[in-house]
Amino acid sequence: MLARAQSVVGASRSPEARAAGVRRALLFVLFLNALSAVLKVAVGARTGALTVLGAALESGLDMLSNGVAILAISVAARAPDDDHPYGHEKFETLGTLGIVAFLAITCFELTRQSVVAMTGDVAPPNATLLDGVILVVSLAVSGYVVRYERQRGRELGSALLLADAAHTASDILVTALAITSLVLSHLGYVRADAMLGLIVVVIIAWSGFQILRGSIPILVDARAVEAERLASIVRMIPGVIGVRSARSRRTSSGHLFAEVTILVDGSTSVADAHDFTDEVERAISRELGTAEAIVHVEPA
Repeated sequence: MLARAQSVVGASRSPEARAAGVRRALLFVLFLNALSAVLKVAVGARTGALTVLGAALESGLDMLSNGVAILAISVAARAPDDDHPYGHEKFETLGTLGIVAFLAITCFELTRQSVVAMTGDVAPPNATLLDGVILVVSLAVSGYVVRYERQRGRELGSALLLADAAHTASDILVTALAITSLVLSHLGYVRADAMLGLIVVVIIAWSGFQILRGSIPILVDARAVEAERLASIVRMIPGVIGVRSARSRRTSSGHLFAEVTILVDGSTSVADAHDFTDEVERAISRELGTAEAIVHVEPA
């Protein structure tokens, strides 16, 4: 219920205000991800640890995904036009697939480097206490980014911000594994870095799967509300004899589009039929949140 209420709050904003809010959030996150990437690159260059370099690559891809997201939300905020009568919000969801593509690149590169390190002669990473402290600071930055993006994503009803937060959440685990790798390598476990690198790959791949699971239903217009539930809301309206069909889909911001065909008495006037359609729209909006409904009226 809380998630639906948050989604409705985001959907109630104007597209321009919502897009501006998402862009501001992404620009702030881009700055923080850049800071985190610089810290990890510095440690990775000093130690040569695969997990640290993987964490640096993850933060770099966070930055690239932020750039893609900013472009996507700019397009998604455009008003409906002749070519896109339902608006451009799906471009925002399409942007989440760009994030998944970046995750796939990360998985491939880390797998390759980890396999090479496990099958060949490798020198253990050479880390100092300062390197560990820098990674802990980077970990704190990533934690703040996740909390901030999730909060803003719920407030604005943005699937893109929530997807990016999920991506950055994997960065926290990756950084934690990088710290663990340095500790184990310092204790003499030479292969620990490569083995933990493969665990990092699994974490990132799972993050990508979660993003796809949330984005694909929107892109393919999956059912947003059970047809029977939608029909039951409409049947409660006095004068509606029956519901012939009920369909729905939802946008990334939580805006519901519904299409229903209702049956009324054959003697109903055009004016009364128009009143029925207005009442159906109000009922759907009242029960399911901000919605846009198309109502077809047919004689019973």
